[in-house]
Amino acid sequence: MTAPREHLLVVDDDREIRRLLDEYLGQSGYRVTAVGDGRAMRRALEGHRIDLVVLDLMLPGEDGLELCRELRSRSNIPVLMLTARSAEVDRIVGLEMGADDYLAKPFNPRELLARIRSILRRARALPHNLEAEDVTAFRFAGWTLDVASRNAVAPDGLLVPLSGAEFRLLRVLLERPQRVLARDQLLELVNGREAVPFDRSVDVLVGRLRRRLRDDGKEPILIKTVRGEGYVLAAGVEAV
Repeated sequence: MTAPREHLLVVDDDREIRRLLDEYLGQSGYRVTAVGDGRAMRRALEGHRIDLVVLDLMLPGEDGLELCRELRSRSNIPVLMLTARSAEVDRIVGLEMGADDYLAKPFNPRELLARIRSILRRARALPHNLEAEDVTAFRFAGWTLDVASRNAVAPDGLLVPLSGAEFRLLRVLLERPQRVLARDQLLELVNGREAVPFDRSVDVLVGRLRRRLRDDGKEPILIKTVRGEGYVLAAGVEAV
């Protein structure tokens, strides 16, 4: 029996880009729905099981940042954001809103396909296919990370949902406690790609995770910055 094809939702107001991606990604084995705005995006999400959203930043009316924030508030569906090449601040804000990765326009469709495959591969790997001996939870500094649900539980019992990228970063840190990890190491471990010059995506993601863990003061105590080297999880960790 053939496995069902993964369903991609493309949200872009450029009709030619929608046509190109519908055709190219369809030929690459995916099921594709392509729409032009936020309203149509919501209809597609209500009517289909979507595995990944390719979301253009510059949309009429509600822009991609608003829609990404909305998606992340109610869903862990991976988001690949398309941005203008010159707008670094928009890429950073997109990551702040919860996008899993970004790609600058104009882009090579083959690179887009590679990014999509990488994101979906990571999504399939977490949290499925856990063996009996695998870790089901991590406990650290009063917190608990539930691997199956991808939620963090605060010391006061509050459930804190994590995006896919936040969960991957936290798990990477918990598996390597009290060990300094360079930014390029983290990018490769979390996103499965090498860093490019001036890539700030890891710093943005660390900032997001610190806020989730209430570690967002001037002197973070859980995820510490090691100047010139990277980041370290400065807490003892119990794997259960």
